Formats: sequence, C-alpha cells, structure tokens
Amino acid sequence: MASIREMRQRIRSVKNLAQVTKALETVSASYVRKATQKVQASRPYADKAWELLLHLASQPGHTNLHPLLANRPEVNSILVVMITSDRGLAGAYNINMFREVYNRFGKSPVPVSYVAVGKKGRDMLIRRRMSLIADFIHLPGSVSYIDVSPIGRLVVDDFLKGDFDEVYLGYTHFHSMARQEPTITRLLPLEVKAAQENGRYGKVEETNHRSVFSYEPGQEELLSDLVPRFISLQVYHAVLSAQASEHAARMVAMRNASDNASELIKHLNLEYNKVRQNMITNDMLDIAGGAEALSQAAEE
Repeated sequence: MASIREMRQRIRSVKNLAQVTKALETVSASYVRKATQKVQASRPYADKAWELLLHLASQPGHTNLHPLLANRPEVNSILVVMITSDRGLAGAYNINMFREVYNRFGKSPVPVSYVAVGKKGRDMLIRRRMSLIADFIHLPGSVSYIDVSPIGRLVVDDFLKGDFDEVYLGYTHFHSMARQEPTITRLLPLEVKAAQENGRYGKVEETNHRSVFSYEPGQEELLSDLVPRFISLQVYHAVLSAQASEHAARMVAMRNASDNASELIKHLNLEYNKVRQNMITNDMLDIAGGAEALSQAAEE
C-alpha cells in the first residue's frame, strides 16, 4: 500500500491536471463561438455569390462556359482534401474523419491522391503510405479567407491542368456542441444543382433562375472570376466548421477528463483517509502496548 506522502503527491498531481483540463475546456468553448461567428459573418457574401453563380449556371449551355462546371467523360484520378487538426486531446475527432475518408476512397478503383489540412491527418496518411501531394499545417487559430485561399488555388489549378478529374472535400461538419459529423462533398466539378437541392447556401426563387439574363462583363468572364473564388470560399467554410467541431470535441473530451479527475480525487481522498486512520490506530495500539508493558514492569 502507498505511503501517506505518496498519496498526497498523487492527489496534488490529479488536482493540477484537473485545473489544466478545466482551462482547456473553457478555451475550447471560446474558440467554438469565434468559429461559428465567422461562418455567420461570411454567410451573406456566400449566399449572394451562390445566387449569382446559380443564375449563371442555369443559362443555356452553362457547362461549356467554364471547365470547372463540366463533368469529365471518364474519371481516371481523384483528389481528396482532408481537413483534420494539428493538435490532439480532441477525443475521436481526427480518427473519425480519417475513417470516413478511408471507407470512401480506400478501395477506389482509380488512383486517389490527398491534400492534408492539419498535422494529424497528414501523419495518418503517411503511416498508411497513401499518396500525399501537399499538406497545410499550423493554420492560425483564428483562420481567415486569405489563410486558406492557397488550398483552393491548388485544387483548381490541378483540376484545370487535368491532373485530377474529380476533387472531394472531407471535413467535420459542425451541427452543435453535442454533434459533429464527418462529411465528404464533391468540390469539383462544381455541382450546382446538387448543392441547391441540399440547401447548402441561400435558395433562389425558381422563377428567377429559369430566366435568361445578359451580364456585363460576359458570362465567361464572370464565371472565370467567380467559380475559383467560390471554391476557395467552400474550403474556407469547411475549415471553419472543422475548427468549430475540433474545439467542441476537445471541450467535451476535457469535460469528461475533468469529471474523471474529480472522481479519482474522491477515491484517492477516501484511500488516503483509510491509510491515515490505520496509521493513527497502529500508533495508538503501540502507545497502549507500551503503556501496558511499563505498567507490568513497574508491578514486578
């Protein structure tokens, strides 16, 4: 059985650990709020860009207006952008995202390459010896559109060059503090109709996008500028949602760790009191035994 000193040290260590996990829980809650506020702040711009893009894509012959809207006749290669975190202590957040991607593309009949956003995802792809063409790690905690726009440019350039016929985006979608869902969506070629049906962005009245509009400058010029920006915007929203999910998962994990630490402290205090009581009892028995021995010696 551990000594009194050892048990005191262990109780002190667990209390210090509980303070750390409580602080991490508080910080994560703050980061979740900041990430969700950024998503809401960029939503009006995304909805208006989506409305314009929907109008353009609903015009006759829209698939010939821009190659990012046109499906390839054959899919010979796929690129997957997988968003994870740089740090751990987030429960099963990272492994769930990797498992979703692996189940979807691990046994694909065509070659699949990956772009890793986050150190944890990069390390898992390397351990599995999967084709990793680029990685983006150590993104700022308060990420901006400029920070993630290189990711959008990379996938757009590789798609236009013909290196890949489809591009998918894997991230953890933030629903609430209690629910985060690993999600995979097709990024390129841009699925205008599917995204509209899913309600990912603001809806446009049906009567509007059945009309034929004239644009200044022309439709091709607008699409050439709008579509790549919109792809980068999708990546930006995915990164924000993934960061909110990461911090929510970390908050829950740290809360569970704090609760476990509290239970462990109660158990250790109980054991400590038992050991202390046994020591006091033994000391009293020793004193009583010594007094009895002295009494007998005096009588003799």
